[in-house]
Amino acid sequence: MRSLNGLTVLLLLASAVLANAASGRVLKVLPHYLDQKGRHALSPSLFERDAYQAHLRKHPEEVGGLRFDVQWSASGGKTQNLRVRVEARGGKAGATQPLVIETPVKSRWTSGGWAELKLDPEAYQRLSGLTGWRVTLWDGETLLAEQKSFLW
Repeated sequence: MRSLNGLTVLLLLASAVLANAASGRVLKVLPHYLDQKGRHALSPSLFERDAYQAHLRKHPEEVGGLRFDVQWSASGGKTQNLRVRVEARGGKAGATQPLVIETPVKSRWTSGGWAELKLDPEAYQRLSGLTGWRVTLWDGETLLAEQKSFLW
């Protein structure tokens, strides 16, 4: 009987700790090439966006930057210092360190949202094309979630 009470108390404490622990997910990552005017599509149609992205991949001289649209979610605990980080690797020979950009995000009542992270033309030139990426969601110094491209 005594061990049953001890087990009950232990389970209650464990559930209280887990209830306060934050968790998160990176749901979707959409890397978009941007043209010289900063556009990723010529019209709001998704079909047109995909066609324009294919055009920009075939004509890299028209690419003026890169944007990552990241859908994320976070729940549980105190998530006050959330940020999304993108690490990108490019085609430049000898480049061992990925290019890192990050942005703070706010947890709303929906506990998630979209983050937009842009590489300006200079950073994109240093990257020299995109070969792989890794997107992570952080709460302070705690890694909550990650998603990687196939070639990461």
